[in-house]
Amino acid sequence: MSDLRSKIVQASLLLFEKHGYHGVTVNEIVEKAGASKGGFYHHFTSKDELLFVIHDTFITYALEKATIANETFVSPTEKLRAIIKEFVKVFDLYKPHIAVFYQETIYLKSQYEVLIKRKRDQFKHIILETIREGKACGEFREDLSVDITGMAILGMVNWTYKWYNQSGTKTIDEIGDIFVDLILHSVLSGGRTYRENYILTNK
Repeated sequence: MSDLRSKIVQASLLLFEKHGYHGVTVNEIVEKAGASKGGFYHHFTSKDELLFVIHDTFITYALEKATIANETFVSPTEKLRAIIKEFVKVFDLYKPHIAVFYQETIYLKSQYEVLIKRKRDQFKHIILETIREGKACGEFREDLSVDITGMAILGMVNWTYKWYNQSGTKTIDEIGDIFVDLILHSVLSGGRTYRENYILTNK
């Protein structure tokens, strides 16, 4: 992302979070960014596209990291661990983006909403397939409901945006480790912990 494009995005995040999407004009965004309207329209066709880019940035990151984990690891346990860790990091790396997402998502135009939903569905699909693989190979409990387990993981981690504080006592990596421990302890077969399962699958 170019410096000017990044400055425009950062300025809009601050303004949207404070005044709301409809409470901010392009003129106010470019003034805050130290840019011109020409510079704005060089990078964005409209304020609507800018809102889409804010939404798309963190969803793209989560999907890319989940795809890498899916292609890197053979073990479903290792896949799910990596996906959860990177998913949790999103709430630190893109905290302002996510705040604007939940606050202003109703204003996303339908053509952009379709693109965002497609990526969210792809991300969910990777998680569900990982759970299916874990059940099929015996790493995860046979009695798990794939859909409910997947939605529970998504719901649990997504709620991080409500309470996560970057100046809190736990770092985002420590929080990610706690999520990994909670989730994998719940899904692994035989009541094994993640550490025990790692040892068994890497002998």
